[in-house]
Amino acid sequence: MTRTALVTGASSGLGAEFARQLAARGADVVLVARDRTALAAVAERIHADFGTHVDVLVADLLDDDERAAVEARLAAGVDVLVNNAGFGLDLAFEKTDVADEVRHLRLHVEAALRLTHAALPTMLERGGGRIVNVASVAGFVPRGTYGAVKGWLISFSRWANVVYSPRGVSVTAVCPGFVHTNFHERLGLPPGQEGVPPGMWLTADTVVREGLRAAARGRSVSIPSLRYKLLVAVSLLLPDRTVVKAAARGR
Repeated sequence: MTRTALVTGASSGLGAEFARQLAARGADVVLVARDRTALAAVAERIHADFGTHVDVLVADLLDDDERAAVEARLAAGVDVLVNNAGFGLDLAFEKTDVADEVRHLRLHVEAALRLTHAALPTMLERGGGRIVNVASVAGFVPRGTYGAVKGWLISFSRWANVVYSPRGVSVTAVCPGFVHTNFHERLGLPPGQEGVPPGMWLTADTVVREGLRAAARGRSVSIPSLRYKLLVAVSLLLPDRTVVKAAARGR
């Protein structure tokens, strides 16, 4: 039977790559994002490359009615859910509009919680499913509200995987470091101006491939690449002040 995967934030970057790699594995995909034109382009490329069925669901996950449509699609049954939608904030916490901070919190935490809650019942009834929450290595260190929301995703995924994997549903937090996508450009940082050493960049292909492998193996956390695994391990041993200063060098 053909599997179905729903991916949020699928119009570019990691979301589009998750959709591509899932389609390459034979899954039909449902692409969710706000940009209809970009979604249509991704859908066309995926169908042309892999011949799988691709649905486009245009939705702003911060809009209650539009998110409800995504929840209804999940409740109808999918085999894989990828919670990838998100964005970063480019100002210091005290200078950011608090409304933007709340939107940031709601998209990364509330939307992921609601979509997971919508997908779980059918997955549990079927006795199988995978949920992938795209977090970040920032979730392991003190790194502003971005690190805080990603830390929530990691903790939630670890708990949910313990609780639901015995019933056939794995929940995995994928925690990349810096990835070559348009994420930093949306923050107004052109390539080369992110303050990141060249050797610390990962490709979307690597992050997604390792994340899907970890999900297939039932792991609760995936940290792509050995260098980031080592960085996380070391950061947990250092004083918070040292980690905060080091993390602030890259944006």
